[in-house]
Amino acid sequence: MQKITRWIVPLAALFALGAFIYIAPPGLLGKADAVGYAICHRIDERSFHIGVRQLPMCARDTGTFTSAGITLLLLTFLKPKRAGMPAKKIIFTLIAFFLFWAFDGANSYLYLIKQTYEGALSQIPNAYMPNNTLRLITGTGMGMGMGSVLYAAFNQTAWKKLDMRPALKEWRELAVLVGTMFIVDLAILSGSSIVLYPIALISVLGVITLLSLIFSVVWMMIMRQENSFTSLKEMWIALTAGFTLALIMLIIIDILRFRMTGTWGAFPM
Repeated sequence: MQKITRWIVPLAALFALGAFIYIAPPGLLGKADAVGYAICHRIDERSFHIGVRQLPMCARDTGTFTSAGITLLLLTFLKPKRAGMPAKKIIFTLIAFFLFWAFDGANSYLYLIKQTYEGALSQIPNAYMPNNTLRLITGTGMGMGMGSVLYAAFNQTAWKKLDMRPALKEWRELAVLVGTMFIVDLAILSGSSIVLYPIALISVLGVITLLSLIFSVVWMMIMRQENSFTSLKEMWIALTAGFTLALIMLIIIDILRFRMTGTWGAFPM
C-alpha cells in the first residue's frame, strides 16, 4: 500500500494543481481570487483594494487567514513540535477573540440583510456601524486562535515523540504574537499597494496551509499513521495528500459556485 501511495499521491497532486490552474482566472492574483472565491463572499465594499482591484478575500477573512498563517509560521520557528494546547489563561483570551469576531460578524451580517432586503429586520437595531477596520481586527484575533489550536492538533497527531508543552504558555508569548499582528494590521490599513499585494498572497497561502494541515491530519488517521513521524521529510506523502485534498475541495466549491452565480465576483445581491 505504501509503495502505491508513493506514486498515486504525487500524481494526484499534479493533476489537482493543473486542474486548479486551468479553472482559475488568469494571472497570479486571479489564482489567489479562486482560493478566496471558495471560502469568502468577496463583497467589494467589504474588502480592501490594490488601487481599484479587490483583494482575494473580504477584510475579515484577510485578517483571519493572514493571522492564522503568520501564527503557524511563528510557532513553527519559535516553539517547534510543541503539541500542548495553549495554557488556560491564553485559551480564555483566544475565546474572547472568538466572541469579538462572532459578535462583529453577526452585527455586520444584520446590516447586510437590511441593505439587501428593504424593511427586513428593521426592528432590530445594529449595535454599531460595521466597518472594514473592525472586520480586519476581529478576523485577526480569530486567526490567532485558529492557528494556535491547529498547530497543537497537528503536532499531537504527527510526531512520534510528543512534546506536550504548550506553544503559547506565557503572556509574553501571546504578546509577541499580538504585537506582530498589530504591526501587520497597521500596514494593511495604510492601504499601500506595496503592503496589500503580498498580503493578498499571504492570506491565500494561509487558507491553503490551514486546509492542507487539516486534511493531512485526516490522512494520517485514515492511514493509521498517527504519531509515527520524526521529521517533516518522513511525512511528505501525508502533507502532499493534505495539499491535494485541499485543492480538490477548493476546485469543487469554485465550480459549484461559478455554476450558480456565473461570476468570479461576490454573490449576486
